[in-house]
Amino acid sequence: MTLEEVDGTNSTEQKMETVSQAVEELLVAAQRQDCLTVGVYESAKLMNVDPDSVVLCLLATDEEDEDDIALQIHFTLLQAFCCDNDINIVRVSGVRRLSQLLGEDTEDSNGNEPRDLHCILVTNPPVQPLQCQALQHISSFCEQSRCSNQWVPYLELRDG
Repeated sequence: MTLEEVDGTNSTEQKMETVSQAVEELLVAAQRQDCLTVGVYESAKLMNVDPDSVVLCLLATDEEDEDDIALQIHFTLLQAFCCDNDINIVRVSGVRRLSQLLGEDTEDSNGNEPRDLHCILVTNPPVQPLQCQALQHISSFCEQSRCSNQWVPYLELRDG
């Protein structure tokens, strides 16, 4: 019996918390380097044009989004595309936390709707690729999840 088997709950929770923190770090770093594409429609357009530039796809929902059939259909199509193109994909809860991380307001100064944070792509710029520990940590997590037949791992982002 391994230590993880003896103390599986704590180590799994701790691992998920570490990966969640890595996602948050990566999003902030990618936004600074202008390597984020935000929105379901915008993400689909980018993946159609340049799927090789995408290193991570985050699909975010909260409880109120679970009954949105159109959103779930979009997610299914995005997940299939990501799997076909070897793009790491993670489902997260915590749209409000994403909004905090990315500095999004509920409405902008013109009264426009906020950006659609249900799908966020992290891209790798061709000139200076993202070389951060957080991305490597998330990629490793996704690979481990696939090895245990969890093709789209799920994380919970907590309000900070």
